[in-house]
Amino acid sequence: MSSGSKRWWALGLIALAQFMVIMDTSIIGVALPRMQTDLGFSPENLSWVFNAYVVAFGGLLLLGGRLSDLFGARRMFTTGWLILLVGSAAAGLADSVAVELAARAVQGAGAALIAPSALTLLMMLFGAEPRELTRALALYGAAAPAGGTAGVFLGGVITEYVSWPWVFYINIPIALVAVLATPALMPAGGARRGSLDVAGALTVTLGLGAAVYAIVRAPEVGWSSGQTWLVLAGAVAALAAFLAIQAARREPLMRLSIFRATNLAAANIAQLLLGAAWIPMWFYLNLYLQQVLGYSAFPSGAALLPMTVLIMVGMIALAPRAINRFGPKPMVVTGLAVLAAGLGWLALIRPDGTFVADVLPASLVAALGMSLAFIPSLGTAISSARPEEGGLASGIVNTSYQVGSALGLAAMTAVAASYGADQLGDLPALTDGYSAAFIGAGIIAAAGAVIAAITLRSTAPHPEQTTDAQPAQDQLI
Repeated sequence: MSSGSKRWWALGLIALAQFMVIMDTSIIGVALPRMQTDLGFSPENLSWVFNAYVVAFGGLLLLGGRLSDLFGARRMFTTGWLILLVGSAAAGLADSVAVELAARAVQGAGAALIAPSALTLLMMLFGAEPRELTRALALYGAAAPAGGTAGVFLGGVITEYVSWPWVFYINIPIALVAVLATPALMPAGGARRGSLDVAGALTVTLGLGAAVYAIVRAPEVGWSSGQTWLVLAGAVAALAAFLAIQAARREPLMRLSIFRATNLAAANIAQLLLGAAWIPMWFYLNLYLQQVLGYSAFPSGAALLPMTVLIMVGMIALAPRAINRFGPKPMVVTGLAVLAAGLGWLALIRPDGTFVADVLPASLVAALGMSLAFIPSLGTAISSARPEEGGLASGIVNTSYQVGSALGLAAMTAVAASYGADQLGDLPALTDGYSAAFIGAGIIAAAGAVIAAITLRSTAPHPEQTTDAQPAQDQLI
C-alpha cells in the first residue's frame, strides 16, 4: 500500500470513528420506547439514556485531548475503542435502569478518548497540505451528522427485526476491526512529558452532569423547587471550581489563554449552539414519527434517511466550495439561519400530519443548514490553535458540541414536557410539546446565527491563494 493511499485508508478509519461516536448518541432513539418498557424508565428519565452518554462524553473530552497530547494520539485512539467495546457489551446486557445508564457512561468515556485523538491524527496526516486538509475535514465532518441520522435508521432496523440490545452489540465487531487496523494505518506520533489534571476533569464532568440533571428534573419537581436551584447552584460551583483550577495549575487540562486565539472562542460558541439546536430536533422528530404518526421502528428510521443523504452531499460537495468562495463566517451564519428556518417549519407539525407534508421538506431545510454551518465552524475552531495543542483544540470543540447537545436536549425536554409531551397517548398534547421543542431549538439556532455574525472575524475565502510560507493551520479555511 502506497503512503498516499494509506493516508486515505487512515482517514476512512478516522471518519468511521467519528461516525460511530455520534451514531452511539442516536442509534438508541428508535429503541427508546422498548427500552422504557423492558427496563422500567419513566418518561421524564428516558432522556438519560442519551444524556448519560453525552455527559460522560462531553465532560471527559478535555481530558481525552490532554491524554492524546501526552501519551500519543494513536495509543489513546486504540484505548478509546477498547473502552467503547466494553461499555457497549455492558449496555446490551443491562437488566436495570442503573446498569444501563452506567454502561452508557462507559461508552461516553471511550468516545471521549476516540474523538480528540481522531482529529489529532487527521491533522498529523493532512495538516501539511491545505487543500487535502479541507477535503479530509469535509469527509470527517460529514461522518458526524451522517452517523447521527444513520443511527436512527440502523436503530430502527435492529429494533424492528432483532432486539434493542443489538443497537449496542453492533459496536463490538466494528471496535475490534478498528483496534486491529490502527497500528498499520495510523502514525505513531510522539508522547511528551506533562501532568494530568484529574481535579479539572472531575469538576467539569460533575458540573455538566449536575446542570443537565437539574434542567431535566425541573418539570417534574418544579422550577421554583429548592432542589432544582440547589443542584443548579452546585453545577455553577463545580464549573467555577474547574475554571479556578485551570487558572491556578501549571499544566491545566485546558489552558484558558488558548481562547485568546482569533476566532477560537467564537467558533466554539457556534458549535455549542449548533449542537443545542440539532440534537433536540433529531430527538423529538423521531418521537413525533413514532408516537404521533404511528410509525414503527423501521419506517421511523427510514424516514430520516433523506436528511442523511443531503447532509453528506452538502458537507462533502457543497460546503468546501462555499467556504472557498465566501469564507467561513458567512457560511456559519447562513447555515445557522437556515437551520432555524427549518426548525420553525417543523414546529407546524399536526396531530394528523403526514411525513411528506409535515416532516420531509422542513427536515431537509434543517439538514441543509447543518451541512453549511458544521464544517466551517469546526475547521475554524481547530485551525485557531497552535499545532502542538491540536489535541486540546480538538477536545474543546468536541466538548462544545456535546455540551450544547446535552444542555439543549435537557432544556427542550423541560420545554416539551411543560407543553404536554409527557402525556403519552394524547396526540394533540404530544404534538404541542414536540412543536414547542422545535420552536425552542429554532430560537437557539437563530441566536447562534446572530452571535456568529457579531463575534466571528472574516478570513480569506480562497485558501488556494495562500502562500506556501504560511503555516498549514492558518491556510485551513
